[in-house]
Amino acid sequence: MKYIVLILSLFTACFATAHEDMNVIFFLVDDFGYYDISVTGSEVFETPEIDSLAADGSLITEAYAAYPRCVPSRFAMITGVHPSRAESKKQSPGNLEPEYVTVAEALKQHGYATYFAGKWHLGKDPKVNFPDAQGFDVNYGGGSAGAPGSYFYPFTSEKKLTGPEKIPGKDGDYLTDALTDRTIEFIESNYKKPFFVYLSHYAVHTPIQGKADKKERYQKKIDGIEFDGPEYVIDEWKGRELRHQSNAGYAAMVESVDESLGRLIDTLKKKGIYDKTIIILTSDHGGLSNSGAENKRELATSNLPLRAGKGHMYEGGLRIPVIVRWPGHTKGGSKMDFPITGMDYYPSILDMLDLPSQPQDHVDGVSFVPGLLGKKSFNSDRSFFWYSDSGRLTSTGDRNAAVIHRGDFKLLEFFNDNKLELYNISKDPGEHNNLADKMPKKRDTLYAELKEWKKSMLVKDREQR
Repeated sequence: MKYIVLILSLFTACFATAHEDMNVIFFLVDDFGYYDISVTGSEVFETPEIDSLAADGSLITEAYAAYPRCVPSRFAMITGVHPSRAESKKQSPGNLEPEYVTVAEALKQHGYATYFAGKWHLGKDPKVNFPDAQGFDVNYGGGSAGAPGSYFYPFTSEKKLTGPEKIPGKDGDYLTDALTDRTIEFIESNYKKPFFVYLSHYAVHTPIQGKADKKERYQKKIDGIEFDGPEYVIDEWKGRELRHQSNAGYAAMVESVDESLGRLIDTLKKKGIYDKTIIILTSDHGGLSNSGAENKRELATSNLPLRAGKGHMYEGGLRIPVIVRWPGHTKGGSKMDFPITGMDYYPSILDMLDLPSQPQDHVDGVSFVPGLLGKKSFNSDRSFFWYSDSGRLTSTGDRNAAVIHRGDFKLLEFFNDNKLELYNISKDPGEHNNLADKMPKKRDTLYAELKEWKKSMLVKDREQR
């Protein structure tokens, strides 16, 4: 199918419709928690540009990552395919195979200029796995690396992987700014034709390195706040958890990402295309708030009142901020209370552009356009599934688990621990009250559906690492 798409692209590019004049910016922030922006309630982090986008668009309050870690989540976003489906084919989501049609390839078929900048982290073979082999005309800084060695020039890579070290600069340059600079150059050179920009910031992933002046200002702010309770707690089940948004370096990183968004929007307005550009802001999973009980690594943020964070199947690891500005359609300042997941961006973008969709490509994705347009009870009967046999007890403190979320209820099966947990997420988003023994009928119904899904995905429950 992928090669048919590429063959058709030259033919179909000549038949663009009026809808295809709408541009798309997909603004992805790494490790960005739901409560890391002031519009959702942070009193420490300052995000005026993100808040402004929310005031001009729609905040989706029940948005979920497809997986609580980077690689499988990013695979789902770019392909519309559940990461467990790749594993069922004995493939790794960490190596984006040619058989998967990406949203970039789908848009390129319709004449879009496609641009990628930042973190890719979906394979090691440039000729097969990298963005410019997966539908993007331009790949700026995307490779095998999941994080930079440094956010300050020279932008080395972690673990001898590739990506950020290819970005030019000079002493003192900051990676978030460098990615934004190049993205603005692309927009200024391509604004007269439809474009798809996928700006995937390495921030706010570790290492936690903010600009010195911002960090100093936030440290003074944090020092003046009287937080409730201890800064850290250690729990046998979920490890060590940061309970305060008290990391000044991380706050500085968040502000730089916020400034990046503002600079892009300013560019769109100067070129007269702000109202011709769809903007989707999202994250790949929840914020880094937890570690193993004995691990003293630096933690970035707190996801309270949600439980736990990155790596975990609790809400803190899965729920993410999503803001959509769709000119002429989304209502400014609206909050949309319907669930979506990472596979849904691909079909939703095509739907917003009124472009034909191939469901066999984004097989697990569902367009959330009906929800944006106000359809009541959108996705209320849809079952959402997660599965991880890559829990990291010593690193982030999470355990192997399979999960189903349907309607108000969420069931977690910790299959190596022989434990089920059931929560009414609408009433208990912090997942404090386990209803598994109190609601056996609901528990068993959801568990039966979860087991059938696992069987269909051919996943096997493996031992905890």
